[in-house]
Amino acid sequence: MVQDITIKITDREGVIHQVQAPTDMNLNLMEVIRMYELAEEGTIGICGGMALCASCQCYVLNDVLKTERNDDEEAMLSEAYHVKENSRLGCQIPITTAIDGLEIELAPE
Repeated sequence: MVQDITIKITDREGVIHQVQAPTDMNLNLMEVIRMYELAEEGTIGICGGMALCASCQCYVLNDVLKTERNDDEEAMLSEAYHVKENSRLGCQIPITTAIDGLEIELAPE
C-alpha cells in the first residue's frame, strides 16, 4: 500500500511548508525539497545526492529522525559552513514511513 508522509520544511526565507512525500519512489529529502521547489534552482542538490557538496544541509528540528550520520555525511559536514549539532544532509535521509512528521530547516546557502 502506497503511503505518503508529512514533512514540515522551513525554507531559507523562513517560510514553513508542510509537504507530502511518497514513500514508494525511493526518494531522499533533498529530492523532495527540489520536487517542491523550496530552494532556488541550482542551490540544492548540486552534486546529485552523492554527499559531496553539502548544498542540501538542513537542521533537524524534532526527534523523529532516529538514524545517525553516516561516514560520508560526517566527512562532508566537517568541511561545510553553518554546521550545527543537528545538521544533516538531505540527500542522506531516505523518505520512509519512519520519518513521518519530520521537521527541518534548510541551512543557509
